[in-house]
Amino acid sequence: MNLLRFVLDGLREMLRGGPAYRLFLGVMALVALAGAFAYAGQLQQGMVVTGMSDQVSWGFYIANFAFLVGIAAAAVLLVIPAYLFHRADVKQVVLFGEALAVAAVVCAMLFVTVDIGRPERIWHMLPIVGRFNWPLSMLAWDVVVLFGYLLLNLGLPAYVLYARWRGGEAQTAKYFPVVVLAIFWAISIHTVTAFLFSANAGRPLWHSALLAPRFIASAFASGPALIILALLALRRWGGLALRQSVIELLAVVMTVALQISLFFVGVELFTDFYNETTHAASMRYLYFGLAGAGGLQAWIWSALALNTVAVVILSIHPLRRTPRLLALACALAFAGIWIEKGMGLVVPGYIPTPLGEIFEYTPSWREWLVSLGIWAFGAIVFTLLAKAALAIDAGRVRARPADAVKAS
Repeated sequence: MNLLRFVLDGLREMLRGGPAYRLFLGVMALVALAGAFAYAGQLQQGMVVTGMSDQVSWGFYIANFAFLVGIAAAAVLLVIPAYLFHRADVKQVVLFGEALAVAAVVCAMLFVTVDIGRPERIWHMLPIVGRFNWPLSMLAWDVVVLFGYLLLNLGLPAYVLYARWRGGEAQTAKYFPVVVLAIFWAISIHTVTAFLFSANAGRPLWHSALLAPRFIASAFASGPALIILALLALRRWGGLALRQSVIELLAVVMTVALQISLFFVGVELFTDFYNETTHAASMRYLYFGLAGAGGLQAWIWSALALNTVAVVILSIHPLRRTPRLLALACALAFAGIWIEKGMGLVVPGYIPTPLGEIFEYTPSWREWLVSLGIWAFGAIVFTLLAKAALAIDAGRVRARPADAVKAS
């Protein structure tokens, strides 16, 4: 009964808010509904309404999926200093990093769902009733790690907030093993995602042992970028008591990760172009075009420019410590890695085909609208979770005295 009251109190807090809060949720809801309407048309007419084809079967949806898994994994950058190194300043905001991870995992799962032409057949993957094909299938591994990570990032904050709702504090000894498990699990979700790509021996652009380290490095750059922007928004509009030391920690981690990520890009460019072979055809198409086709050149060069400007700002201490420039660098790095890790990785892996054919891919307006709808839904999920967590953590929502006594 107390658990039910805890959930109901959280839901009530999610629905409270001023005009600006309601307006934001309303706008996001409209965008999400527009995306759902576009997806309904895709379900009715089939995948032919997208820009994908037999030759390029992964496109905009999987690009967003690969990026969002990295955003989810980056929550560990708050978990580690908060629980392993006992940073009190970070511990005050770790719940919001986990809320962001929940929203990112939910969106990642939705992007996989909309990428499936017949989602009603997903029951074939269910254990017992279908054929899950675990542990042989990498897709089965991805399902396991994503669902497991979602449960960890829901359960751990719920336990901590429930204790605070009762007027006490969660006992570290009870949840610390889960924290350690979540840390390793966070690394695993993006490693498994990288293996989904690198296990394809027929796609030379992906078939690289460097892909998993690249995924982790880029995740630890784009993830903190979004976390910083989210925390700054919560401090300005949500009343979050955020210490500047948390922002500085995340900014330093982001700086190093972005430098390493750009170094990895340079390593791959050298390897492919110093002694160029036919295996470098996808990379040549991506950066310089191939046989008159070069639809992704603007994307990848824009990504390099955005990431370069971001890393310059972040690497110069006075610039990084300027709030507006830091926010700008976070936005640039977020956009640059989204392009480089999404459209710059997923699509060129298919071009040219193993038979040497060149079929270019451009996302359709329906793919854009469905994707915007999923991102808007993720923004709603994070906003609602953060609203409830902020109120309970600050003591504005508490159990009734009789309920707290019974729970203790």
